Amino acid sequence: MEEQSGVGKIVISLYPYEAVHPDDLGFKKGDKMKILEEHGEWWKARSLATNKEGFIPCNYVAQTDTMETEEWFFKGITRKDAERQLLAPANKPGSYLLRESETSKGSYSLSIRDVGTQGTDSVKHYKIRTMDDGGYYISPKISFPDIASIIKHYRSECTDGLCRKLERACVKPKAQKPWDKDAWEISKDSIRMVRKLGAGQFGDVWLAYYNNTTTVAVKTLKPGTMTVEAFMEEANVMKTLQHDRLVRLYAVVTKTPPIYIITEYMANGSLLDFLKSDAGCRLQLPKLIDFSAQIAEGMAYIEKKNYIHRDLRAANVLVSESLLCKIADFGLARVIEDDEYSAREGAKFPIKWTSPEAINYGSFTIKSDMWSFGVLLFEIITYGRAPYPGMTKVEVMSSVQRGYRMPQPDNCPAELYEIMTSCWKHKPEDRPTFEYMQSVLDDFYTATEGQYQQQP
Repeated sequence: MEEQSGVGKIVISLYPYEAVHPDDLGFKKGDKMKILEEHGEWWKARSLATNKEGFIPCNYVAQTDTMETEEWFFKGITRKDAERQLLAPANKPGSYLLRESETSKGSYSLSIRDVGTQGTDSVKHYKIRTMDDGGYYISPKISFPDIASIIKHYRSECTDGLCRKLERACVKPKAQKPWDKDAWEISKDSIRMVRKLGAGQFGDVWLAYYNNTTTVAVKTLKPGTMTVEAFMEEANVMKTLQHDRLVRLYAVVTKTPPIYIITEYMANGSLLDFLKSDAGCRLQLPKLIDFSAQIAEGMAYIEKKNYIHRDLRAANVLVSESLLCKIADFGLARVIEDDEYSAREGAKFPIKWTSPEAINYGSFTIKSDMWSFGVLLFEIITYGRAPYPGMTKVEVMSSVQRGYRMPQPDNCPAELYEIMTSCWKHKPEDRPTFEYMQSVLDDFYTATEGQYQQQP
């Protein structure tokens, strides 16, 4: 089932789509279309039913006669994200999904939510192996002509070596319509403010609608916070940084002050506020470690792109409805025109998150971001406590300079504290990379077990 390269393939729609723009192509669920061109998230297609042509959102369709059309197939998802999705509240034990293997190209893995020995839910992974004659099997005792037959078999009462029978496919997140093509500098009139979500030192954040259809978050920057030119220079870079762990920057309004930054909306607000909420307070250690791993993943992407965040802390990480973390406000600290923010001991400058070399010499690098990440780990493990409790900013600056580091918080595993202190090495080059940090935190609980269930 080799995937064709986009153009010329026939797709079927998984959801209905109503055309918004004159050059869009609307369709009903189950309509078939031929792909003519691919442009990022919008593809040009021709309807096989009406022969009309237009642009369609690519995440609303799947290639015909492939597993992409199956509700249980999750395309392009990692093992870790499979666990996150299956452990979401909408799924119960027996929920399952099939995904492409990360390690061996062209192979697949089956992930199932199970109940562990202590009554806590866990996810088991099974490699689907290929036979020389083209068949497939999980347990060598029984093989199948295709993958759909495997799913059908294990949905019956047979477990044949699995931890349990398959009950229902993992709930898929609702497809979001991609952002409008070429809608970058938009007019203020296209934004309808609904409700103020919070106020920061440089402006307010609002829940809003774009063109009365798309829910967005809008950050309004106080006039004088930054020049339009400096902001646009940074925003053009921020726009190109797209990753599942970064808050997506959709559009800007700069023609009439104040500057608006239009981003995706995250229902649970900032990680700092969420950790202090009733729901956040009840989170168990594995979920806190998972939050840390998600942030490390986003920062590993920023690291790979040779970019720097400059203001990494729990207040600048947002949480979605399904408890996914995304990093926000990357790059903005660089263009703020505020003497108190740039002055190292200013009231607004986040001293407690800033590395010694950034405070002393203004030397911001991905390694100073790593220092901030260590402080962010402290915030996560203490459910949002302020770092360096009881110390003033001046005390923090002089103590850290002399080698002081925050002690191990209560309920913080020794392994996690070791990770935190590695972020606070005095020499920037001695601190780990975010790529390394992501792998350590992703495997925090699995380092000692086999990644996949072995079949008898």
